[in-house]
Amino acid sequence: MSMTNAYEPGSAELNADERALIARRERLLGPAYRLFYERPVHVVRGEGVWLYDVDGEAYLDVYNNVPSVGHCHPHVVEALCRQARILNTHTRYLHENVLDYAEKLLAKFPAELAHVMFTCTGSEANDLAYRIARRSTGGTGFIVTQLAYHGGTHVIAELSPSLGGHVQLGDHVRTVPAPDAYRNGGRELGAVFANNVRQAIEDLRTQGIKPAALLVDTIFSSDGVFSDPAGFLAEAVAVIRATGGLFIADEVQPGFGRTGAHMWGFQRHGIVPDMVSMGKPMGDGHPMAGLVVKPELVREFGKSRYFNTFGGNAVSAAVGLAVLEVIEREGLMANALEVGGHLHNGLRQLAKQHSIIGDVRGAGLFIGLELVRDRATQQPATEETARVVNGLREKRVLISSAGPNANILKIRPPLPFSKENAELFLSTMNEVLAALQPHH
Repeated sequence: MSMTNAYEPGSAELNADERALIARRERLLGPAYRLFYERPVHVVRGEGVWLYDVDGEAYLDVYNNVPSVGHCHPHVVEALCRQARILNTHTRYLHENVLDYAEKLLAKFPAELAHVMFTCTGSEANDLAYRIARRSTGGTGFIVTQLAYHGGTHVIAELSPSLGGHVQLGDHVRTVPAPDAYRNGGRELGAVFANNVRQAIEDLRTQGIKPAALLVDTIFSSDGVFSDPAGFLAEAVAVIRATGGLFIADEVQPGFGRTGAHMWGFQRHGIVPDMVSMGKPMGDGHPMAGLVVKPELVREFGKSRYFNTFGGNAVSAAVGLAVLEVIEREGLMANALEVGGHLHNGLRQLAKQHSIIGDVRGAGLFIGLELVRDRATQQPATEETARVVNGLREKRVLISSAGPNANILKIRPPLPFSKENAELFLSTMNEVLAALQPHH
């Protein structure tokens, strides 16, 4: 998965400027970085749901969830600049901003989740959750899904199998199959997922490892986007809690109204997590993140001081407040529900015309479109998906893929995405799929 939709040198004709820029990037940044698309896109400006290249051409962004309320939203940019002109410092001084933001953010959560601890990245937030889980349970074992991504710190990379075989999972980590309703043969999804978690717990115990937590992205984004049936997670959460372990909801991607009917992905399942991690969508791309947690879990952990130098700084807090204000004022959660439904229906209509579409799933403005070579066998259309992604790019629509076979289009545009934007995406997708037919 780590190589999904990655640029490969020599895969396409590039002009001299593009070749020079790529060579410079490789020389300065080293070999670990990746670029998207056969022909990488050189973007210089963003506005709303649009990105603009060096020639001023507009690209419809159907992929980037980090600029949650739209690229360079004026209200967010103004809040950032206004506070940056006055003060930006750490949280060991008294300041109203971080408290104002904490109050407004916590009001979006169930009452049981009453503390918030701020970081600069989602990786740090999950790292903090890991530390608190170990301290409060006395356990060290963690359970994640088979293609999960939870971050890039040393500890969390060991809990992120999507990083690929070169990143070894920890001996204290067990993986379970993603809750794939499309491929599970009609079995009871919640029971199957819970049973897999139960087996992982038993395997940990066999090795003398006490379980600490089940950690999942509540829309299973990297695994291929698995959202339904709503409520299926509850049984697995009950299983981990019965062992004394915790449930950590990673809301970096599904959070902040993206799923439409709820502010947080876990709410679709009727559960209250022990901890909830959030990432850069909370700042529209500004580097801020956090962990919302039940107070009783922090009580023991708090005996040792926690300090994140610029987590919760005055500028980040101002930005976070502005993002919440935009979500409320512009009705972006309702928009995600309405436009997401429109997009979902449009994709189902496309599936009637194009047999390569095997499944349409998701919630709100987070949709997975699985492409298969044969609907009966569900054989993944991996190569075709790459052609679709790059075909869309050539028509200036940006998207990427996910899943173990990189055959699932991951559709998660900025939240202001409109029905008109959706129609442009659908018509362009239709053109690209039609052009694909001779090869398929």
